[in-house]
Amino acid sequence: MLIIPAIDLLDGKCVRLLKGDYNQVSVYSNNPSEIALKWQEAGAKRLHVVDLDGARSGEPKNLSVISSIRKVFKGQIELGGGIRDNSTLENVFSAGIDYAIIGTAVCENIDFVRDAATKHFGKIIIGIDVKDGKVSVKGWKETTTTDAIELGKKLKNIGILEIIFTDISKDGMLIGPNIEQTVSIAVQSRLRVIASGGVSSIEDIKKIKAVEGFGIVGAIVGKALYENKFDLKQAILLAEK
Repeated sequence: MLIIPAIDLLDGKCVRLLKGDYNQVSVYSNNPSEIALKWQEAGAKRLHVVDLDGARSGEPKNLSVISSIRKVFKGQIELGGGIRDNSTLENVFSAGIDYAIIGTAVCENIDFVRDAATKHFGKIIIGIDVKDGKVSVKGWKETTTTDAIELGKKLKNIGILEIIFTDISKDGMLIGPNIEQTVSIAVQSRLRVIASGGVSSIEDIKKIKAVEGFGIVGAIVGKALYENKFDLKQAILLAEK
C-alpha cells in the first residue's frame, strides 16, 4: 500500500484548504519543490499534486511550478486540477507526469474520459470527491446529484482501473478517514481505491492498512504531515509491511 504525500498548489505556493474551502487556506511553503524533495528523502514513491487554481478555473495554472517539482522528484507524480480536455491532458503527459487525475469531466464529459482511458490505459485516475454520498465538482464548489458508488461502477466499465475517494467533510479536519465508505466503493465498483481525506495519525494508517485486502491501494496524506502529526518514513514502513 502506498503512502502518497499531497502537495496542493495555490498561487504557486504549497497550501492546504479546510474542507476544500478556498477561504480557509493555510500556506506551508513558498517553495513546493523543496517540499517534494523532503517527501522524497523520507521515502515517498509517489506524490499527489493538485493545481487548486486549475480546479477552480478549469485549466491548470501552476504548470511551471509542477515542472519544477517534476525535475527534482524521481518517483511517480499524479496530477489533478483542471484536466478537462484532450489538449490539457496531452500537455500534462508531455510534462512528464505519470498519472492524470480527472474529476469534474467525469460528470460533464464522459466521452472524454472514455477516450482518455483507452488512449492512456492505466494512467488515468478518477478523483471521486464526495459530500453526503454525492459527487462534487469544480474544485468542490458544486455538488451534483451523481451517486459516488454508481459512478464507480460506470468507470469500471469504461476502462478505469483506479480512483481516489475523498470524503470532503473529512478533508483537512484531522478527524480520521471515512473507511466505511472507502471500502464500500472499492467492493461495489471493483476498482483500486486510494483513500483520501482526514488521515491524522499512524493509527489512521493502520486502520487503512487493515482493509487493504478490499482493494485499497494507497492513502493520501496532507495536513497531518505539514502539522507534524506523524513521521512519513514510519508511515511508509508500516504501509509496505
